[in-house]
Amino acid sequence: MGLLRTLLTFPVSAPVSGALWIARQVHESADQELSDPVAIRRTLAELERALEAGEIDEATYEEAELGLLRRLQEARR
Repeated sequence: MGLLRTLLTFPVSAPVSGALWIARQVHESADQELSDPVAIRRTLAELERALEAGEIDEATYEEAELGLLRRLQEARR
């Protein structure tokens, strides 16, 4: 019965399984990017450049910097 069920539900279950696999891969990649110290430092540098260019104000910079520094600290653990 298991093989018959697998064969009958394959047209529906295969695309769903593929979509779930893709979602897991995207999630893992995003987690790695969020916890990568190099990426966090790069974002900090971009943030500082934006502050110096006048694209953001001091309050926005400090808030974003605090969040990035917390992420960096977590990534080092």
